[in-house]
Amino acid sequence: MAWVVLVLLLTALPAGWCGFKDFREALTFAGCFTGAALMVAALIMVVGVAAVVDCWARGPNSNFGVVALISTGVALLTNVLLALQTWNDGEKVGYKVLTIVLSVSALSTVLLVWRRLADLPTPKRVAAALIVSTLVAVANFSYQYLFQPYRREATPLVQLNVGKAVLSADRKLFSVPVDIKLVNHSDMAFYVLGAEFHAMGEEVSMSPRDVARDKWRKDAEQWAMYREKHPLTRREVYQPGKLVSAQPWMPPGNWVEANDESLTRTVVQLPSNTTFDKLTFYATLSLARKDRLVMDKFGGPSYSWRGTTVPQWVKADEKENDTIIQTAEMKENNAIDQITRKKRRVTTYWRFGKHGVDVAPVIAPAGEENRTFPEQTLRAVRSRYGLIDVLAGPVEEMLDEIKNRR
Repeated sequence: MAWVVLVLLLTALPAGWCGFKDFREALTFAGCFTGAALMVAALIMVVGVAAVVDCWARGPNSNFGVVALISTGVALLTNVLLALQTWNDGEKVGYKVLTIVLSVSALSTVLLVWRRLADLPTPKRVAAALIVSTLVAVANFSYQYLFQPYRREATPLVQLNVGKAVLSADRKLFSVPVDIKLVNHSDMAFYVLGAEFHAMGEEVSMSPRDVARDKWRKDAEQWAMYREKHPLTRREVYQPGKLVSAQPWMPPGNWVEANDESLTRTVVQLPSNTTFDKLTFYATLSLARKDRLVMDKFGGPSYSWRGTTVPQWVKADEKENDTIIQTAEMKENNAIDQITRKKRRVTTYWRFGKHGVDVAPVIAPAGEENRTFPEQTLRAVRSRYGLIDVLAGPVEEMLDEIKNRR
């Protein structure tokens, strides 16, 4: 009797606590439903403790033998499902071993109660109760851990609308207004990890004849290495653009609500005697799904030029580029994963280079932010937490009209 009561309590108390946390704080309907199911299971097991005591006190003729059997069956089912989830998503070995031990222990309690009962007064009802609870638990587990992760992803849209260039009153400057519109037509909300806008000035020169084939082939081989768009024609001579403007256009740490739109206007100014023939505009946005994690506000930034260590993968080939680092605490979207997984942090690296700022977000266990993870791990992390990068551009504005009016 003491063994059965101990296993029921060791299962009911943590399951009930996790269920309560999920019911209040889980970020998805499946998580809240799991929380409610865990609380019901914990209640059944607590009631089962009294039934087990009565069963051992009165012997095989106990009126609560069926309740005792059902409670141990619920404990077995709960521990098995927790073991499956922990071995699938958990990272702490201790919890994996604990769930297996509790599952085996719960199986032994079912056998002990079964042997204690001389005869089941309502075997069909017992079977029906166990079958229904099993189907509900398996259906919820399948929905949350099999179907939901593979449903269609949601991605907001960033639109760049460039207005006409306008000369200033003294005709020494001209301004180009740029509207950056964020459209989120999905039912998902997103955290903003980083939002960057930059403009490149470019000179366009044409060759009177086709460039040499060897030179064209060399340019074509290097085409994928350039971040900005450049021509692949045989007569337009490519000249690297020069950065003329770069700035964030949404505050990091804020969020984009579901079915929402936002508009940001920025103005790019240049001297009217510029040698550029056109301006090219780009906007980038790094997001994390709000139903996959809970993220705190970013703390104060740290800087690579003040001694902050920067991972090797961030430096890449541009070792002299400056980097600004921002980090924030995060939590998993359910209580069980929060307990069984390592604590993680969201870190963004703002890498400053000749072509604006590259925002590189990463989610890694606390203390392991500087590790270089394999590509397969990075893809799994991006999929799990819904990390996406939205790109807009290039959008080009020719400056012929301004030059003629100058």
